[in-house]
Amino acid sequence: MDTAERRELMTRYTQEVVTDEELAEVLERESPSAYIGYAPTGEMHIGHFTTIRKLADFIRAGVDVTVLVADLHAHLDDEKSPFDLLDARTEYYQTAIEAMVDVAGADPDAIEFVQGREFELDQPYTLDLYRMLADTTISRAQRAGSEVVRQSDNPKLGGLVYTLMQSLDVAALDADIAYGGIDQRGIYMLAREMLPDYGYDKPVCVFAPLLSGLTEDKMSSSAPESKIDLTDDREAVREKLQQAYCPMGEAEDNGVLEYVRYLVFPLLEEDGDSFAVERPEKFGGDLVYEDYESLEAEFVSEELHPQDLKNAAADYIADAVAPVRERLLDDPELLAAAYPENYD
Repeated sequence: MDTAERRELMTRYTQEVVTDEELAEVLERESPSAYIGYAPTGEMHIGHFTTIRKLADFIRAGVDVTVLVADLHAHLDDEKSPFDLLDARTEYYQTAIEAMVDVAGADPDAIEFVQGREFELDQPYTLDLYRMLADTTISRAQRAGSEVVRQSDNPKLGGLVYTLMQSLDVAALDADIAYGGIDQRGIYMLAREMLPDYGYDKPVCVFAPLLSGLTEDKMSSSAPESKIDLTDDREAVREKLQQAYCPMGEAEDNGVLEYVRYLVFPLLEEDGDSFAVERPEKFGGDLVYEDYESLEAEFVSEELHPQDLKNAAADYIADAVAPVRERLLDDPELLAAAYPENYD
């Protein structure tokens, strides 16, 4: 696989790369590395799945992948995770991520998992952090983390430190590439701006799109109907898809289409399969799509009805989630320890 093919694999189904030229240069190196961080807060859901699936592409492109389970970040962001649950939630996140990578067709053992406390409490990390704290204004830190850290009129210091720590994590983990959702852009642009001042290279940034919720509102952990959970069974997936916002002919902010584009089609491509929609003959018979673009075009032209799309999407999504669900439910103590309020 040459550099152009590796770059294509790295960037497909992403929203932005900063910058394309720098990514090409990194991929010419002997052992390029990438990192993504997850703060172990609420239970993981299909939005995480679409991002994590991409790690399989990184592995196939010959990139060394590190996943930071950012336990301290989870507590610093307005105590979204109580301190006494951090270890349990870290274990849950690693298990869930490994299961999703496996579904995506890559070897989870190819990923190095790191817990934040393994390095974020030691020098030289802490010394660099103090230097960054001295150099960064409150408004700059707030602006960088505005899409990630919980905002308020009277913010806690933890949220400001969170932003600087995430910027520094890239350097501490010696990553050439920082990967995350597009909501992380402000933080990684801060990293690109500041890290060279402390003797580190600025990272290449690869950003994944954020998915719309199944309702008209943003996907939210506090709104179960807006997302597919990793523990949802087939019936629950179907029920949520049936109720989903999916107006005839409209692709914008359509969560059903986005799930199909960013999760279902990439998984089908790896298996060499197509997307099949079963319809009665009186409604035109079955449809088969080899790529997402043709499916969206027929949805927008109203050749593909929302109900038929929902029915097909529900089955494909349920198939993708099922192995992850089984892995998690096979260890009920894991879920009970991480989320005692939900699994007691």
